[in-house]
Amino acid sequence: MLKITKSIRSVVAGSAMLLAAGASLITETAAAAEHNWRFSNLYSRGTAFGEVYESLATNIETLSEGRIKVQILYSGEGVGSAGLLGAVKSGLVTMGAPFQSMHAGELPAGVVEIGLPGGTSDTDELYSLFHEKGWDKVLEKAYGSQGMVWLEPYIQPPVYVITKKPINSVADFKGMKIRAPGAYGKFLRNLGASPVSLAWSEIYTSLATGVIDGSIGSNMIDHRDGNHVEVAQYMYKLPLAGAQVLPIVVNRNAWKKLPEELKAAVRKATEMHAADQLRLSKKWEAEAVAEMESKGLKWSPEPSDADKAAWKTAGAGLFDEYAAKDKYSKQLIEILKKTSN
Repeated sequence: MLKITKSIRSVVAGSAMLLAAGASLITETAAAAEHNWRFSNLYSRGTAFGEVYESLATNIETLSEGRIKVQILYSGEGVGSAGLLGAVKSGLVTMGAPFQSMHAGELPAGVVEIGLPGGTSDTDELYSLFHEKGWDKVLEKAYGSQGMVWLEPYIQPPVYVITKKPINSVADFKGMKIRAPGAYGKFLRNLGASPVSLAWSEIYTSLATGVIDGSIGSNMIDHRDGNHVEVAQYMYKLPLAGAQVLPIVVNRNAWKKLPEELKAAVRKATEMHAADQLRLSKKWEAEAVAEMESKGLKWSPEPSDADKAAWKTAGAGLFDEYAAKDKYSKQLIEILKKTSN
């Protein structure tokens, strides 16, 4: 992942130079590529994060000196968000950037990996958890057990809920239909809401037509890029999670075909991608909030002490619940509990 304060400048600088050099190199060598990969992600064309995935593909091609060619598939282009993990397992696509909460039944450990409600927003703490405390070893085995190679994860900003009606207290969540997959849905169910699992590309229409009353985004940028404020103008002040950590995964059979130098090139590209995600998402988050506020976004009142207590209680028990899902989830939770003590 990234030791944020020490390495991000050099990694980002390297990414910029590679992107500048990459276009001409890729054009010259695409026809001679030894490995042709299909890379599926969660976002639509033209979105901010979609462009970051483009830079990941470019860096893989450049670092491999054109020996790996990457075709990007955006949301809805052949593979739906709910089918992304299965597509990587089967080899339908070679590489994927899944939203783990969409795959809670397939890979329970991924829901723990992304960050249970109430998790930290401290990037150095997250780095330590993944690369010093042992989460990386557990996740390599968890994804490996399903035919995938787990590569460098990346951090995205906090998760907030946007709704069509104002939330003046947590009691207002009762009875609301909110797009919130995985642990986020369980958290909101504890507040009386009815969670719904939908792909990101379905949020706008579902809000506009009344299929749902509100939605989480992976972050504020998602809400902005999805134009959600046009159909839902209220944001609750307490985040469901302080940050999200998401992986890049590769089909294991495709990975095994790579010589060691190309494996190293792909790993390096995902490290650069993680640095790009963190740097840009912080910048974009501030811009997204300002832009949505200019279009009418309204924040809830400051939560009361009782609301904050209810919010905390809603997350209580999720550790034990997810630890019981499978052995990998249990191992991750055990590490998390030791780290928290």
